[in-house]
Amino acid sequence: MTRIIFDLDGTLIDSAPDIHLAVNLMLSEQNLAPLDLASVTSFIGNGVPNLVRLAMQARDIDLAKHDACVTSMAHHYDQVNGRLTQLYPGARIALEQLQRDGHTLALCTNKPLEPARQIVNTFDMTSLFDHVIGGDSLPQRKPDPAMLLACLMNGKGLYVGDSEVDAETAERAGVPFALFTKGYRKTPIEQLVHSYAFDNFSELTAIVERFTNPPD
Repeated sequence: MTRIIFDLDGTLIDSAPDIHLAVNLMLSEQNLAPLDLASVTSFIGNGVPNLVRLAMQARDIDLAKHDACVTSMAHHYDQVNGRLTQLYPGARIALEQLQRDGHTLALCTNKPLEPARQIVNTFDMTSLFDHVIGGDSLPQRKPDPAMLLACLMNGKGLYVGDSEVDAETAERAGVPFALFTKGYRKTPIEQLVHSYAFDNFSELTAIVERFTNPPD
């Protein structure tokens, strides 16, 4: 049995359209032009405060308004969370198979805990994860390794994620990393430290098998 810990946004779900919508609703309150989807997607990964800061900088908003903008964006995201978000193809099948195979699954995301739980519930995945840690669960956020280590629970584990932040988190935690290459990554694959890479969730169970039972 292996502990398998997943990132959420860009790994299991494509949530960028909902995040994009929430950011633009926040900007509309400032009477500012919307940002395009690609720009907002590039801001995802280091938590909501950082995402909002980057959006503010893109529209030259005074950073003294940061706390208010974070509150606004979070409010709008709570209203739209799940509206446009989709599971990546094959993700549910892979999760269910891993659980049937006896592995335990956890989520480690920089998304705040309540929106993370909300989207897990929306996609009826609550029973698949025995532990969920969000970006506001601990004083630290990824790439600090504390969140990942808390999910690991002192056992052997594999971390599955999609981004530079995830790769750094795994490296700092000393945890093998499986890179999902169809997420929000901006850096070439070969420049990220990883033990495995996959672009289709049909490959994940075989990766976990190789990790759990390495060849002699």
